[in-house]
Amino acid sequence: MAVKEVILLGNPLLREKSSDAAFDDELERIIEDLKDTLTHLQNEKGIGRALAAPQIGYLRRVVFVNAKNPKNPRTMTLINPTIVKKSKEMIKVWDSCYSFDVAFFVRIKRHKRIKVEYMDENGRKIVEEFEDDLSELLQHEIDHLNGILATDHLRSGKDIIMREEWEKRYLN
Repeated sequence: MAVKEVILLGNPLLREKSSDAAFDDELERIIEDLKDTLTHLQNEKGIGRALAAPQIGYLRRVVFVNAKNPKNPRTMTLINPTIVKKSKEMIKVWDSCYSFDVAFFVRIKRHKRIKVEYMDENGRKIVEEFEDDLSELLQHEIDHLNGILATDHLRSGKDIIMREEWEKRYLN
């Protein structure tokens, strides 16, 4: 439907908790706007795998994923997702966000595996386990639905790096 502007760090809307989404015309609009906006951002920024509805101004529990990882590509819409189980095992990840304009990354800990209960676009209830890259990605996006940002997980100012420096150190 439309490419929406991403709400940036500092905007109080990012700290609001989202309400459950109903299966109505608004949900269809949210999903289309998430798809259009994510596609635009991936092309423009050359990075990113998912987007949560609050990031484009909808306080509804909806996430759209388009992870193009060659080893584990995945496209899916999660409606009213909830993490129902988390592994004790943790992994350290470099996390960024479109709401940070992907200008910097933060090194944080995430659960290696999670189990998520959600509905798909057809209203089917799904319970699915995710690990590694999809686990940390969905933790990030579900955090958005709860008004939590990746920066909230920081333990030290030494765990912040600008994107340009991150690319020099970790992409080469």
